[in-house]
Amino acid sequence: MSRPPRILAIAGSDSSGGAGIQADIKTVTMLGGYAMTAITAITAQDTTGVHAVEALPAAMVGAQIDACVHDIGIDAVKIGMLGSAEVAATVAERLEQIDAPVVFDPVMVATSGSVLADQATVAAFTRLMKLATLTTPNVPELMALGGPREMAAQQIAYLAKGGDAEGPMVEDRLSRPGHEDVVWRAPRIETRHTHGTGCTLSSAIATLLGKGTTMEEAISGARDFVREALLSAPGFGAGAGPMGHQAVR
Repeated sequence: MSRPPRILAIAGSDSSGGAGIQADIKTVTMLGGYAMTAITAITAQDTTGVHAVEALPAAMVGAQIDACVHDIGIDAVKIGMLGSAEVAATVAERLEQIDAPVVFDPVMVATSGSVLADQATVAAFTRLMKLATLTTPNVPELMALGGPREMAAQQIAYLAKGGDAEGPMVEDRLSRPGHEDVVWRAPRIETRHTHGTGCTLSSAIATLLGKGTTMEEAISGARDFVREALLSAPGFGAGAGPMGHQAVR
């Protein structure tokens, strides 16, 4: 039996299990990868919102990354919530020494609306985006990062996610320097159980890239996984409920 791709998720913990590191582990595992983690922050969180956040020291985040790199090895990296500008800088320093695909989900606001990155942290995102193989902003995140024109000027490859846009169809657009844009469209799945969609998509892309697929194949497969998980949601919580990762086949 071939060995699974080794995927490092660098992100915050979601106590309710629907997003963050917990969603990353579920996604990587369901897609046949071996999940490792570098936890950046701890949150007291449920489907209605984020009630408390405590960022971990940057040195501890760096130590977690080092432990994974030096012993297990890494085939792909997913970055989610960073917690502080210091953590963002530490992660960037480590990634400059790692030769593996990197998928960066520039988490700023949770599905519930809670802010998860301050201005200093967002300002540190540019360095990470330039290091990343792919950045996956949603509509408000893309605008906060300067929009398509600024991303193009910075030569950043990104997948503009359309789940937050209006309309019956969801459009995701891949833009890369030197390539024509690639667009995926699908009917919107009407559900309130959308907690962790961005975390899941980015983890899925990283896992599939770690398996050696092309960028387009990784995005297509990840989108399919997210849509199946949305349709398989268990119905938990009073707010934006979790998806059904465990039910995807």
